[in-house]
Amino acid sequence: MKRIVLASTSPRRSALLSQIGMPFEVVAPNVDESRYSFEADPAGTAERLALDKARSVAGRIHALGSLILGADTVVLFEGRILGKPRDAGDACAMLRRLTGHAHRVLTAFALLEAGTNRAVTVHEWTTVYMRECSDDEIRAYVETGEPLDKAGSYGAHALGAGLITRIEGCFYNVIGLPLARLLESLRTFEADAVVRN
Repeated sequence: MKRIVLASTSPRRSALLSQIGMPFEVVAPNVDESRYSFEADPAGTAERLALDKARSVAGRIHALGSLILGADTVVLFEGRILGKPRDAGDACAMLRRLTGHAHRVLTAFALLEAGTNRAVTVHEWTTVYMRECSDDEIRAYVETGEPLDKAGSYGAHALGAGLITRIEGCFYNVIGLPLARLLESLRTFEADAVVRN
């Protein structure tokens, strides 16, 4: 297998790669995410951002043939993008909107081969259903600090799991990487199948 470089400082993405036994190293990307607008084309924009993250790392990777993995996760509810909350009050407001409803989570990833600029981009959607929660439950959850660095203000992998009644699609996609799609893409890449820039 080619050397894998994760262009993300997300501990959850690192944990997912470790969970499937994939050796990798982490190099932080250098991308201004505020330049990207997701509303018109969430999937296409997330794929572009994932690829730009990988490209921002590629110039610092000197091993020819290494695969750089960039990724981006977006939460959408009623046509609006829910990013990371500004503060605890914003997290509570987001969770009040989400509880009792379904929303969609989009994760896009890009694999970029260092030295050749060959790349493949993929995205996956998952629908998440949340139970009704009281204001006291929401405040107690936000006070744990878990929601404050997460898109949509919850962590499906930890305490936030108690808010979710069911998921349609890939659970790991909600955490930050659709693992089965990633492994399929790695095999495709190794086989020199169709690659798009």
